[in-house]
Amino acid sequence: MNKQSIAEIYINNDQIREKFNQMLAALTPQQTSALPDGEKWTVAQIVEHVSIVEDGMTRICSKLLNEAQAAGDGSVNISDNFVEKGTEIAQIKIEAPERVIPSGGKTIAESKAKLEENRAKLHELRPLFESADCNENKFPHPFFGDLSAGEWLKLIGGHEVRHMKQIQNVLGKIG
Repeated sequence: MNKQSIAEIYINNDQIREKFNQMLAALTPQQTSALPDGEKWTVAQIVEHVSIVEDGMTRICSKLLNEAQAAGDGSVNISDNFVEKGTEIAQIKIEAPERVIPSGGKTIAESKAKLEENRAKLHELRPLFESADCNENKFPHPFFGDLSAGEWLKLIGGHEVRHMKQIQNVLGKIG
């Protein structure tokens, strides 16, 4: 079991978001809409997917924290299973569940606006993360299994990093 503070996770997630935004700011419209051979999604669709997933993760965190009965200590217990699955998923390509497949009808600006809205909601949840037991209740993830609100919070940053790498891969194929 690995412990990490809520403050550390928020700082890490915000740093990842800053890098994500910097990456997107440097792209041309042609780069965001190109679909290279062998890829299923454009960069714009990847960003839309990230915004959809983060919205869902934020809702899950809110639900779990609102159900928590015990007081917390401002830390997250990161399970060994979470760490193992995190290492495993970084090495494989997985299919997104249908509910988080992008429609392709969103612009980068629309998806970024949704991402910022999601992030504002996450920051509103921070007092709950720091006062409630964010390790108490669990909600299943299709790959990781049962995760606590704290693990879902940590996964938000990991998911964004995963898709930053995917965007770099797509851009490398555009030429």
